[in-house]
Amino acid sequence: MLSPGQLLKTDRVNVDGLLLLACLGLLIIGFVIVTSASLHLGVKMANDISHYPFKQLIHIILGLLFAGGLTQVSMAAWERSGQILFIVGLGLLLIILVPGIGIRVNGSIRWISFFGIRIQVSEVVKFISVVYMAGYITRHSNEVQRSAIGLAKPLVLFSVASVLLLKEPDLGSAVVIMIIAMGMMFLGGAKLSQFFVLLGLFLVAVYVAVVKVPFRLKRVLSFMDPFADAKDSGFQLTQALISFGRGEFFGVGLGNGIQKLFYLPEAHTDFLFSVLAEELGLFGVICVIGLFATLVYRAFVIGAEAEKREQRFSALVAYGLGIWFGFQAFVNMGVNMGLLPTKGLTLPLMSYGGSSMIVMCGAMALLFRIQYELRFNGRKPAKGVRL
Repeated sequence: MLSPGQLLKTDRVNVDGLLLLACLGLLIIGFVIVTSASLHLGVKMANDISHYPFKQLIHIILGLLFAGGLTQVSMAAWERSGQILFIVGLGLLLIILVPGIGIRVNGSIRWISFFGIRIQVSEVVKFISVVYMAGYITRHSNEVQRSAIGLAKPLVLFSVASVLLLKEPDLGSAVVIMIIAMGMMFLGGAKLSQFFVLLGLFLVAVYVAVVKVPFRLKRVLSFMDPFADAKDSGFQLTQALISFGRGEFFGVGLGNGIQKLFYLPEAHTDFLFSVLAEELGLFGVICVIGLFATLVYRAFVIGAEAEKREQRFSALVAYGLGIWFGFQAFVNMGVNMGLLPTKGLTLPLMSYGGSSMIVMCGAMALLFRIQYELRFNGRKPAKGVRL
């Protein structure tokens, strides 16, 4: 059961307090560090010191508005629309590869523009993947638990999505959606032997995708010893490690970091965690890791509660969101700390970027919606009651 001590209660609202604290904490800390990491970039790129902080604030506001809208959508509606959404996601992945439509940034075609708003399609596909996979396992529970075919069917579609993502190229997002799919199938009752076979095949596919592409192989080799080529292939990781070394226990002070000043590439996006480590030290690092751990923990607690009440789809969505946020945060932080090869994955709810912020706020809205529906346990809420 959800502990009363873990809920904020009034006559009109019943919100998971720890989950809300984790989400707001990550948003606030992320905004502060993005501001610190981007002031000099604003002057350089737009002659405006507040350029990036202002845009990130807009991203957060849009994300919260989007999340507020999604809390009004029932989980039953999401369950009905999962298959259509996945088709839409595949369509977007195809459209983005059409010359003249996809927007190329830093050598990758990952964005598409709608009415002047730039959207990173891979973020939308991650969200859709959770909803689709939860619906598939709910509909085919027996087949998933008893037959390898039941596991293979959705993975064929996810493999197609992964191939399209590799065309952008975006190996990181391809890995994330496959991890989401396999993790949800494991929690959905897949046999352990079949799961490990699929995991083995997945690792082989990742190995081939790395070895066959020179720039990916170069990243892996540089990750193993970044200081061997610190001015070229190992430059990003070397600068990130210097940031962690300078931060020590309590950091050099907010705004006092120097690695972000054109030494550390993508300091306000993929390597935001390194800026935080330099300015807030080990204390700040532990706080952020704790907030992510709390978020993932509450996602699984909400999922377990939904499963107890036989709300299978809601439970799987909660598990899937926990896997997504936990794995992506782990990869981003691992890359920053030199534990994993460099990959272009954002730090959820913290890194600069509109698509990532808006979609991830929307994803959190689903968790709050699940908890909201658990409160009423199938009873029709009083008129006007909203999460």
